[in-house]
Amino acid sequence: MTSQTLKTQTVTCPTCGRKNKIPAAGEGAPRCGNCKSPLPWTVDADENDFAEVAEKATPLVVVDLWATWCGPCRMVSPALEQVATELAGKVKLVKVDIDRNPHLAQRFEVQAVPTLLILDKGEPVARRAGAAPAGTLRSWIEQVMAGRQNSKKG
Repeated sequence: MTSQTLKTQTVTCPTCGRKNKIPAAGEGAPRCGNCKSPLPWTVDADENDFAEVAEKATPLVVVDLWATWCGPCRMVSPALEQVATELAGKVKLVKVDIDRNPHLAQRFEVQAVPTLLILDKGEPVARRAGAAPAGTLRSWIEQVMAGRQNSKKG
């Protein structure tokens, strides 16, 4: 991927309110240029940049495989964004429209949308289908994070 094609987005820091430009891909996790707080990292990915954006990321990556026509997808999206904000610095949320990216849908064997995956260094370590409230999603992600920490200790 060339630097010309790398996407950026503007994120408002939940701590101090300052706007920050963050890249779709990069090392570590983004921090506010003003107060240094972790920033929520939510990006869209497609078949061309998925490897760079999702598989090479160092925090856990929550992949939201969704479709524009899917009502439950529209319901779970704000919940996922809330959890990404609450877990800023610990997770990266990557959203993939399966209708525009059928090879990714096929690769991850998507049978229903939304399908949520958690990737650790590019490898799927957890999966769930269907919408859920933010609290349920956060608990699911935190369980995976706890399992990841325990496996590093052992």
